[in-house]
Amino acid sequence: MKTKIIFVLVLLFAFVQITTAQEENKFLKELQKIHFAAYGVVNYYNFNWDTDPYLRDAFDTERLNMYLDYKFTDKIKLRAEFEYEHGGTGVTMELDVLEEFGEFETEVEAGGEVKIEQLNILFEYKPWLNFRAGRLKLYLGNFPILDHPTDYFTGYRSRMENALLPVGWYENGLEILGKFGKDNKFSYKAYLVNGLNSYGFSSANWIKRGHQKRFEMVNANGLAVAGRFDYKLKNGGFVGVSGYHGEANKNRHKPDLQNTKGAVSLVDFHLNIEEANWKFRAMLLYGNLQNSDKISKANRNVANALNVKRTPVAKNALGYYVEAGYDLLSIWNSETEKKFYLFGRYDYYDSMHKTTGVIINNPRWERNVMTFGANYYIDPNVVFKAHYAENTLGIPTENKERTFLLGMGFFLSTKNK
Repeated sequence: MKTKIIFVLVLLFAFVQITTAQEENKFLKELQKIHFAAYGVVNYYNFNWDTDPYLRDAFDTERLNMYLDYKFTDKIKLRAEFEYEHGGTGVTMELDVLEEFGEFETEVEAGGEVKIEQLNILFEYKPWLNFRAGRLKLYLGNFPILDHPTDYFTGYRSRMENALLPVGWYENGLEILGKFGKDNKFSYKAYLVNGLNSYGFSSANWIKRGHQKRFEMVNANGLAVAGRFDYKLKNGGFVGVSGYHGEANKNRHKPDLQNTKGAVSLVDFHLNIEEANWKFRAMLLYGNLQNSDKISKANRNVANALNVKRTPVAKNALGYYVEAGYDLLSIWNSETEKKFYLFGRYDYYDSMHKTTGVIINNPRWERNVMTFGANYYIDPNVVFKAHYAENTLGIPTENKERTFLLGMGFFLSTKNK
């Protein structure tokens, strides 16, 4: 009898062990379907601006972005991206001495923000034909690809792109994408998404503030199409062109411009060269806004509660930049993973390049920025930064904005980037 009990206990123990092993194996298989990645930026700013001599030095926990990918099958994949900006959630207030004549401005959409940047599902069919649906990232220009702090030299995101475009730019809709040619050298993306809202267009930032992130629901009466075409260079470099065309007046919440076309059109040419010891980037951006004078007139009557600039908007915007960096450590030790880049960058951007009707071309918004600095990569995914930038405005007096920055950034991933 005792032998039988021992035998039963042994069988029971073996069953539990087998079941536990199966459960562990199932859990490990599920875990392999999940990919997590994140990046973050913290910066210190020292300001010396002629335009605002009382501007205080500041620390900014600029952002923490987290990605969560899940593979339902080999052909169906989920992507979610969450962004924490400026340290958390809340409502912030800042003094705007440039466009609001010294008024305090309350912002909900920036400064203390948590939001879902991406939420979409990728359906893979062929290397040259795939589909993505949901909340999507628009890949216009250099920045959407060079978006991690370990990818760009300056302490903050691309100055010219950040001034004229929503950065990052995420919309809702459908994306078609693929790669083709020898070694998949050619790639493309095509989008059908909701358009911008012309309420937020302004003198300083052109169409940037028309991004509908401030509203609970995104209006989609006016749609937009966008596209990108690239040729892959070695070491992750690329050269290509991208464009955007979309209706913005139909997405206004009041029917004040429903019968007036407000098409936003953009085109850019971009280049990124990645060599072992040096990097070179360049980009040219040109944009056109239909009936900009009528949009400017209508925006003067927008309610205060909407918290938009209500300044004139231009018909055309123009911007370009070039930058280059060289790794000094490669001179003495080509084998080390540590890198020390010295870099220089020139930005030109004019958010009121050309105006129409009674809108005056304000030279204040023609900006030239020279930036010099250094990046020290103590690890390929951890970088410390310093730079000095001098922004010269297109006005004859009090036209310098000097900024010194110290910052750090990181990128991590459960798989190779």
